[in-house]
Amino acid sequence: MNPEIAACGLYCGACPKYLKGSCPGCRKYEKATWCAVRACCIEHGWESCADCTLLELGECRKFNNFISKIFTVVFRSDRRGCVERIREVGSEAFAAEMKLAGRMNRPVKK
Repeated sequence: MNPEIAACGLYCGACPKYLKGSCPGCRKYEKATWCAVRACCIEHGWESCADCTLLELGECRKFNNFISKIFTVVFRSDRRGCVERIREVGSEAFAAEMKLAGRMNRPVKK
């Protein structure tokens, strides 16, 4: 598992707080008990929602909850695009693309 990939598909490795060491990233951030996506991925042993086989992203209430919609607007993030990119190229290639591009919240489209 790549600790720089959040459960929702965002790339922590380009986050200023993560880089400064003030945030441990999604997996290790035990205070993030409010995050239903993180809890679901941990419960099922998934690295991220890209590994989910239970539901399509559009059907998942945990992935598409009210807080996530606010997060999308405020941070201009594309979690769904990130998850789809992980499914296309795999988590390691995704992380490498995001690191090279310096992005954390919008996937690199090839």
